[in-house]
Amino acid sequence: MLLEVENLHYTINENPLFSRFNLAIEEGNHHLLVGPSGSGKTTLINLTCGLLSPEKGAIRVAGHDMAAVSESGRDKIRREHIGIVFQTLRLVSALDLSANLLLAQRLSRGTTDAPLIASLLERLGIAHRAKAKPHQMSQGEAQRAAIARALVTRPRLLIADEPTSALDESNAQQVADLLLECAADYGVTLLIATHDDRLKPLFPNQIALTDHMLKAA
Repeated sequence: MLLEVENLHYTINENPLFSRFNLAIEEGNHHLLVGPSGSGKTTLINLTCGLLSPEKGAIRVAGHDMAAVSESGRDKIRREHIGIVFQTLRLVSALDLSANLLLAQRLSRGTTDAPLIASLLERLGIAHRAKAKPHQMSQGEAQRAAIARALVTRPRLLIADEPTSALDESNAQQVADLLLECAADYGVTLLIATHDDRLKPLFPNQIALTDHMLKAA
């Protein structure tokens, strides 16, 4: 099992957000995490990635329990197994896109792979922006750059938080298609948190967070 969440408990401001929460995702089995704003999608992503710690329960990524290791241990698991597409573009503003991706590889793996970067940028349709700095990119280009940033370390699990919410119909469809195509090309499993109904027809596996309870959609 690539991702297992078992008996998760987590509260915010003394209100239980997750109680006895369970989730299991097999490698290659893409899922949407759906629900309205405030239902806990981003919190669950942060818990899964080890950016937050659960009060009780286990969160296992590729067999490694995020809740049972130190902060440095969580960092290591995240570097080796997880790619994250955040809602905001997290690139170093002083570096161009290509340099940002090289830096991401070096920090994660200790080595760089320029041919992989070139291939990804070409695949995502932004090879012509390799020397552009983050502030020089359009919104659509920035979203593709965020996907490239998540994929350059060759993760097994790619987690995306609202990757299409700020995009128009055309760009949203293109980004969704690219996520699925890149997942197939690079052997990555997708977990996408969204309240964008446009994505639902593309992902038969859906997990709904409603009233802070996990239900099958």
